[in-house]
Amino acid sequence: MNEITQRRHWIGRGALALVVGVAGLLLAGGTSRASTTPSITGVFNASDAALVPMSLYGTTLQVASDATYPPDEWMRGTTMVGLDPDVMRAVATTLGIKYRENDVPFNNIIVGVRTNRYQVGASSFPDTKALETSVNFVDYFQGGEAFYAPSNASVTFKSLASLCGLTVGVVRGTVEQSEADGEVAKCPASAVLSVIDFASDDALNQAVVAGQVAGGFIDSQEAGFLVATSKGSLKLVGNSIDVTPFGLATAESGTGVELARALRAALKTLIENGTYEAILTKWGAAAGALPARLIVINGATF
Repeated sequence: MNEITQRRHWIGRGALALVVGVAGLLLAGGTSRASTTPSITGVFNASDAALVPMSLYGTTLQVASDATYPPDEWMRGTTMVGLDPDVMRAVATTLGIKYRENDVPFNNIIVGVRTNRYQVGASSFPDTKALETSVNFVDYFQGGEAFYAPSNASVTFKSLASLCGLTVGVVRGTVEQSEADGEVAKCPASAVLSVIDFASDDALNQAVVAGQVAGGFIDSQEAGFLVATSKGSLKLVGNSIDVTPFGLATAESGTGVELARALRAALKTLIENGTYEAILTKWGAAAGALPARLIVINGATF
């Protein structure tokens, strides 16, 4: 379970205060825009619905998410919002099923899915070969690490080596801090890398905006969301690195297998009708879109 926690900490858990602040630019009002915009909610598809296991008809699917990981999922009052809740809402509409969102500690979700307490784990799980021995994953997104900077910055980013010569901001305790710190000794004397760690994403972002650091090295979803809500003051630099597919988790046997096939079909339909793109664009996560051919079951790359 250590790898699950580590990969999930591409974004530091301090992100909540930051994203709740900037989300006001995008989510004014008390609910997610997905609840009112047809292009976000999806449309019922009878062919996809026919794939739902008969034993689940008339029941309410229990969906588990750790709602402390914006912009993927977090709580606004009593409502869970974010990329994953929007995806699940659209999938449920497509399949014509009822579901209930449950806010569950991240490291308890896989066990809950395996024991059928929850039918779906929707919490930005990296699809890894190790985890595929415990559950099925329906890949629906891809994420990694990214670099963002003020829109007028002239920096470039292609790999960790691109950080050499810069003063870079990271969030304390994240994978990005570990990787940036590890790169310091690899940089030549003519291009010293200075890494400044901040206690939260909020503090990091303020430093980026103020020009105290050349840019922030953080999770790709968060970087995309910050840029999307910055009114043009920030930009993504280069492409994400260490990218891996994320998956919706279902039980590895029985109805979990059938449900995974239904989820996969629904996701492909959402790609075809434009709902998938609309959801990702809403959260500044379009760069993590998977093409329909990569919406697969158990597509781990490592």
